[in-house]
Formats: sequence, C-alpha cells, structure tokens
Amino acid sequence: MMNTEFGFLLLTVAGLMNASFTLPMKFTRSWAWENTWLVWTFVALLMLPAVATFCTVPELAAVYRMSSTAPLLWVMAFGIGWGISQVFFGIAAEAIGIALTFSLVLGTSAAVGALVPLLRLNPEKLHTPAGHSVLLGIATVLLGVAICAVAGRMRESARPGAAGKQRSNATAGLILAILCGCGAAFMNFGLAFGAPLSDMAIRYGANRASAGNAVWLPLLAAGAIPNLLYCLYLLNRNSSGCNFRRSGLNHCILALAMGVLWFGSVLLYGASVSQLGPLGVTVGWPLFMSLIVIAASLLGIVTGEWKRSGHWPLTIQLTGVAALVLAIFILARATHALA
Repeated sequence: MMNTEFGFLLLTVAGLMNASFTLPMKFTRSWAWENTWLVWTFVALLMLPAVATFCTVPELAAVYRMSSTAPLLWVMAFGIGWGISQVFFGIAAEAIGIALTFSLVLGTSAAVGALVPLLRLNPEKLHTPAGHSVLLGIATVLLGVAICAVAGRMRESARPGAAGKQRSNATAGLILAILCGCGAAFMNFGLAFGAPLSDMAIRYGANRASAGNAVWLPLLAAGAIPNLLYCLYLLNRNSSGCNFRRSGLNHCILALAMGVLWFGSVLLYGASVSQLGPLGVTVGWPLFMSLIVIAASLLGIVTGEWKRSGHWPLTIQLTGVAALVLAIFILARATHALA
C-alpha cells in the first residue's frame, strides 16, 4: 500500500544523508583521496549492499534465476555507466571546481534521470496535468541548480588568490561534468528498468520497501568496478598505498561512516519511490537531487564554507535554494495528483 507522506519523509532523510556523506573526508587528512575512496567503495558499493540484500530478500538466487536475463544485464550496464561517471566527477572537480561541478552534475542528473523514465516507461502521463506539473518541477530544479552554480562560482572567485588561478582545461571539465550528470542518472535508470527484479523479489517474499535491494546489489557491484580500478591506478601513480599505515583505524572508521551514510541514503531512496505512486522514479529523482543540494548548501553555511565570500554569493545561493524548495512543492503536488 502506497503512502506518499511516508515516501516524502524517507526521501528527505535520504537527501540529508547523501548530502553529508562526504563530511568525514574532511578529517581523513593523513590519506589521499584515493585511500578514502577505495575504502568507501568497498563498504558502500560491495559490503553493505550484499549484507542488506541477503538479509532482506528471501530466495535471492531464485529471484535472479527466475527473472529474465535482460533486466539484470541492463541494471549491470547502468551500474558500470554510473561508476564511470563517478570517475568523471573527480576529474571535472579538479578542472572547474567542486561547486560548479556539483551543480552541473546534479542539475543534469535531475533532468535526465526524471525525463527518460517518464518518456520511456510512462509516456501516456506526459500530456496530463500531473505530467505538466512534473515537467514544470524539473524545469524549476534546473533553474535552482543553475542559480546555485552561479553562486558557487562567485564564492570561488571571492576567495583569496582565486582570481589568479588558471584552468586551461575548463572546457574539458565542463564536458565531463555534464557527462557525469548523465551517468549519475544511470542509478535511477537501473532502479526504473530493473523493476522486474523488484517484482520477482516481492513474489518470493520481500516486502515492497526492501524489494529494490535485488536491484541495488548488481547495480552497485557493477558500479564498484570503475571506482576500484581508478583508485588502484591512483594508488600506483601517486605511491599513496603507504598512507594506509597512517591513522589507519581512525580513518577506516571515518570511511566506514561515509559508506553507511551513502548506502543508507540509497536504501531510503529506493524505499521512498515505492511509496510515491506510479511516477515514483520520475518524481523521486529530481526531488532527491533537490534535497541533496538544499542540505549540502545548509551544511556548507553551517560549516563556514561561505565565510569571506561576501554578501552577494550567499544571497544568490539562498535564492537558488528557494527555487529548489518551490520545485519540491510542485513535484509533491504532482505526486499527490497521481497517487
């Protein structure tokens, strides 16, 4: 039985968890990025999905055996595409900065991740009042993220010494950020096109909220492959493997916390879309992206990321957040109309 209010509650918590999962990285200073990301990949993409799926999906082997091969292959393909996009994110962030990369990725992902399932799986809903509300909500998400991107660029420019920074590969960074946004949406595609696996899990006794774990396991395991390969490449190139001997236990605990926060947000997102009606994956994804940007913006203000940036960048950022809040109300109304 669907419960849209409960679905929105789960989605809100998921957005807060996803927005904060990188905070522990601020305290892993003795490790390089690849050290922390390697542990995070193992915990968030391999260990926790396996534990969650085996604990919540009865007769898992039978679920995959009795499902057709096509959905499983699609899910794994989307997982690999999503994993590659995470590598693109790291490269783009070095070229154009984290703030602009984050906004471009989430904006592109919100639009692509919502429109493709709508056009492919529910085209009959497009020319209805609720479908028009979904399109308006997606457009408002894009507007809000674009405003946040402008604020992020202004904040970077206002930092001491930022004006002298030159980024000769800025064009490549922009392209990679947009490609990353498309690839990030593959996670939502995997959940949408892997619906037969969730349905089969329900037939074998899984409840509706946890049936999506049958999709997350192959999707995230496939997504781990590019992340592992890239981390191993960086460990070899930078000779940073020795960093694991520095503050090993303390930093491992922090990386474990990152994995719990991130995978917890994924679990809650999967559970929430099952409560949001027939357009759950269409409406839920831009809502999820909006909540992440809002939560990340508020966390950034609380942790002092906007200090010494001036009045206007923060004002523009809050304007973007207000647009995202408006988008949430528009998409919520569309969800209730379809429930």
